[in-house]
Amino acid sequence: MLRDGLSFEEESVWIQLISTGVILGAYFFVAGVMMAQGVDHLVPYIPVFAVAVVLLVVVLTLGHILAAIAGRPGQRDERDRVIAWRAEHNSSWLLAVGVFVAIGAMVAGVETVWIAHGLLASVYASELLRFAFQIKYYRLGVS
Repeated sequence: MLRDGLSFEEESVWIQLISTGVILGAYFFVAGVMMAQGVDHLVPYIPVFAVAVVLLVVVLTLGHILAAIAGRPGQRDERDRVIAWRAEHNSSWLLAVGVFVAIGAMVAGVETVWIAHGLLASVYASELLRFAFQIKYYRLGVS
């Protein structure tokens, strides 16, 4: 277990938050360097993103295996479902804003590489916000 007193579901959220934050954060750092160097086609980003996704899957899998070994995963209950729903509800606006900004950028003729990374960044930020809300609701309760 990550900390005493955490349910498996809450541990899972912590694992997802840390793993996604670090690994995709590293992808965005590398992508930012590539963009600063003038890489303006999407193809060179594909292997970097593929490595990040594979690494994320491996880390998430190992993290959940370790959490399951350290403490018995319980059945997901109504509280877990409400927390997940409420967190998704409170974070999805960020993804919607990113989509509308991307549409505006397409209309304005912004390069595809910037639009793609803007969309990816909005998914990334929305997921991190969702995880943060879930942790908040596990710690403070859902009202």
